[in-house]
Amino acid sequence: MRRVVVLALLALALPIAASAGTIDITNQFGSISISALTGITSTQSHLEMFDGITPSVPTHSLGFVNFTTGALTSGSIFAGGTFAGGAASSFDVLGVGAWAKTWTGCSSCKNPISLFVGSFVGSVDWTLTGVNKQSRYYQLTGDIAGWLYGDHWVTGMTTQNFFTTGPQLNQGIGHISVGRSELTVPEPGTLGLLGTGLVGIAGLFRRKLIR
Repeated sequence: MRRVVVLALLALALPIAASAGTIDITNQFGSISISALTGITSTQSHLEMFDGITPSVPTHSLGFVNFTTGALTSGSIFAGGTFAGGAASSFDVLGVGAWAKTWTGCSSCKNPISLFVGSFVGSVDWTLTGVNKQSRYYQLTGDIAGWLYGDHWVTGMTTQNFFTTGPQLNQGIGHISVGRSELTVPEPGTLGLLGTGLVGIAGLFRRKLIR
């Protein structure tokens, strides 16, 4: 009977270890270049939300989201395909303003503050989602990983929705209608709770062996 209780406690402890907090990020606009040879580059896409924080003035941004992919590895820019990630890529989130200093707890930091510095993990999908006359709509999706401010290694994913036209795409020009990213942050409290649970379980086993 006691063995059944122990196994039940272990089963409850494992999901606790897997639980984590998340940081939601939203961005729009920015200067976008698209090339089969050099990949997709987004510079200063407006940071519209970070961890539930939004601009106090609607026309302002919290900072910027910059990212790059590697070259096109399959398919085509027009029909959709796959871009390289890894060392050839980057994904950075920069905070600008007093809010970023408050969030990081670094009152002496100078703007812009690097909130997340990372890159794409694996391949990056480029999908044609719609065509309306000359307008063309695409979605860029990929897994990301990197360092959150405070030396926390985090993982996540991003979805960037693009719109452009045929002539603009020929010139390598695109626009971000909205981008959404989510970072998964391990919570130290859950790890501590797991450790306490495992110590208790070890104690039960030890007493069982002694008896």
